[in-house]
Formats: sequence, structure tokens, C-alpha cells
Amino acid sequence: MTAKQATAEVFLTAFRALPKQEQNAFLFTIIKDHSFRGDVIDLAIAVKRSAEKCKKLRTFAKHLTGAKKN
Repeated sequence: MTAKQATAEVFLTAFRALPKQEQNAFLFTIIKDHSFRGDVIDLAIAVKRSAEKCKKLRTFAKHLTGAKKN
């Protein structure tokens, strides 16, 4: 485990130890910050889509070209 991973584990452990109301307050503070909000959204999308099958660039480009014609 790297030092960064260990630090993340410490923060996560501390977060999980908080009462639910304090966890919500912390998360709300993160979401209010524009740059953090974008990062959280990007990470959530990446995690959700990580199980999807990859598409080849040519296939995707053809899809985009076809969509523009309609």
C-alpha cells in the first residue's frame, strides 16, 4: 500500500466513524464546492461505466457521423 492509499484509508475510516448526520454534512460541503462536485460526478460516472464493454473509436465515430445526418 502506498502512502497515498494509506492516507485515503485513514480518511475513509474516520468518515465511516462519523454519525450519519455528520457524514451528510461533510458530503454536502464537498458537493457545494464546484471543483469537487465535478470530480465526484466524474468518478461516479467512471465507476458506473467501468463494467461496460469498450467500443472501438471507428465504431463510435461512425455512430456520431450517422447521428449528425439525422
